[in-house]
Amino acid sequence: MGIVVPLEGERGKQNAVATLQALVAEDMENVNDFIRARMASDVPMIPELASHLINSGGKRLRPMLTLASAQLCAYQGADHIKLAATVEFMHTATLLHDDVVDESDLRRGRKTARLLWGNQASVLVGDFLLGRAFKLMVETGSLRALDILSNAAAVIAEGEVMQLAAAKNTATTEDAYLKVIAAKTAALFAAAAEIGAVISGKDGAEAAALESYGRNLGIAFQLIDDALDYSGEKDKLGKNVGDDFREGKITLPIVLAYRRGDEEERAFWQRCLQEGDQREEDLPHALHLLAKHRAIEDTVKRARHYGEMAQDALGIFPDGNIKQALSDLIDFCIERAH
Repeated sequence: MGIVVPLEGERGKQNAVATLQALVAEDMENVNDFIRARMASDVPMIPELASHLINSGGKRLRPMLTLASAQLCAYQGADHIKLAATVEFMHTATLLHDDVVDESDLRRGRKTARLLWGNQASVLVGDFLLGRAFKLMVETGSLRALDILSNAAAVIAEGEVMQLAAAKNTATTEDAYLKVIAAKTAALFAAAAEIGAVISGKDGAEAAALESYGRNLGIAFQLIDDALDYSGEKDKLGKNVGDDFREGKITLPIVLAYRRGDEEERAFWQRCLQEGDQREEDLPHALHLLAKHRAIEDTVKRARHYGEMAQDALGIFPDGNIKQALSDLIDFCIERAH
């Protein structure tokens, strides 16, 4: 049983993703067609494995950010389709690599590609998708967009390495952890939003605002994921509650509970996470400690803080359906129950 954390205000915002999907529906259909075409290969395993993940029911938030930001900046053209597909390829590649590094068995409720095809195939198909992504970037002819997305790819890889270095390290500080997720998760959110302004010729205040929106949204999104690992439901999470604990992952709830605990509690976290010595009764005790130190609640509070910064970043744009949908998306990401 996970910790129940009230995520207020979800009612009325739960259709935020559907609203945004409707606003970019025509463009997203073109993006999906583009993805299917560019995923093709003479090597049958490549489209088969990539399709397993791309068609697994993800919300496609990142490419939608590119399409929505282009609309917000009144873009006229077709390059936003290629760039949105680029963003989805990059995201899919990182998921394939993540599942190998984390030795994950489930992704969105389905067996991971690494479990079905093996680690080597997952890594190599991820590399193929990154190659496709860079080819699409070049095709747009926008050096600035290429710069933003290629930099994001490097930053994401840095975040993965930082996370690997901090793995099972209970001494990880909150600042160090936030630095990891800013690179590993938020960098692609930020780039996806920023490039919509860049290709619209608004590589100034608007691009900076959308980069800030995406970055802060990405951090909030990841913090809520961290909270939900201990407070959600398996069928909604697409993974088992407490998987982060079982895998020895150091996330913000653990960082907070560890710092706030006494010597005996810290010894518990060290045994379970650093030493990997876990017993059947340890997860319930971990949930007790997280509740005792309000670690889940405070993780949600941190997420709301970043959500407020994302809201403020939208302030320079005129009111309209797209702006409202992007605003509601922040609330959805923070208040979602799954």
